Amino acid sequence: MIRSRIIGTGFFVPSKVLTNNELEEMVDTSDKWIRERTGIRERRIAEEQNSSDLATKASANALKMAGIKASDIDLIIVATVTPDMVFPSTACFLQKKIGAASASAFDISAACSGFIYAMDVADKYIKGGSAKKVLVVGVDRFSSIIDWQDRATCILFGDGAGAVVLTSEEGKRGLLSSHIFSNGNFWDMLYAPLNGSSNGLTASSAASAQKGGVKMRGNETFKIAVKMMEEASLEALRCNHLGVADLDLFIPHQANARIINSAAQRLSLPQEKIYMNIDKYGNTSAASIPIAMAEAHKAGLIHDNSLILLVAFGGGFTWASSLIRW
Repeated sequence: MIRSRIIGTGFFVPSKVLTNNELEEMVDTSDKWIRERTGIRERRIAEEQNSSDLATKASANALKMAGIKASDIDLIIVATVTPDMVFPSTACFLQKKIGAASASAFDISAACSGFIYAMDVADKYIKGGSAKKVLVVGVDRFSSIIDWQDRATCILFGDGAGAVVLTSEEGKRGLLSSHIFSNGNFWDMLYAPLNGSSNGLTASSAASAQKGGVKMRGNETFKIAVKMMEEASLEALRCNHLGVADLDLFIPHQANARIINSAAQRLSLPQEKIYMNIDKYGNTSAASIPIAMAEAHKAGLIHDNSLILLVAFGGGFTWASSLIRW
């Protein structure tokens, strides 16, 4: 059987660190309050780097691990909701910056579920024979769209990028299955209106900026996120006739430590099988899973034949899961 197998991982986060103590000076909040409700201690902030710049560095690391050149890539898929521009796609900017001249390139917008969505699309290109080597990147620079006066959202997000190189390979290892879901009826619980066609740039950029920022109904989103992440996880396991006990590592989207722990409890997952780095980076949206996966691999937590479950939940609402045999 032809499968899509990960042969390279990489990530990049900006050097600037924004701590909870620094946020205390910006909005009415506290380090204790943030840590208890989210698990976040600090996050990284890109100052003069666009999303494509972050993606370029993460991609270079993934290509290096894979032992291939950018010219070997057939397809680039970038998952992001903070593109460099409305168009061209961030994937096209990335293609230029890494020198992948022969690759096709496009973006996917599925918010925090974007990386798994992109992996699912890449898998279909590989299994269909249209591509042999695919670069999949999750990148977001939420600092560019956050309202830094909104204490409910500005504490949550950080900037970063994660990348994987997928290749076509026969055997039992690789991406076993992906499962993607959405329900647009819940769109107004988590969204960012600025610069869409329903809220484009008008007479003054200042007026538009006041309409921007991330909008979130936190408590309602929390409850739905836990339920959907559990269901998506079980769907991936059922599809492959496996159980929770078979898992070696659970890598969830790093949205909130309480969401992650609640979903894990519902799945009866032991703490030692859960990978979390939200304390260091906050919620990096589409970048969070590939960053966590690259970190876990570098730390020696992922080995040949490890069974890894990825699961995410994001605005849309979207949610998704992937099961991987490393």
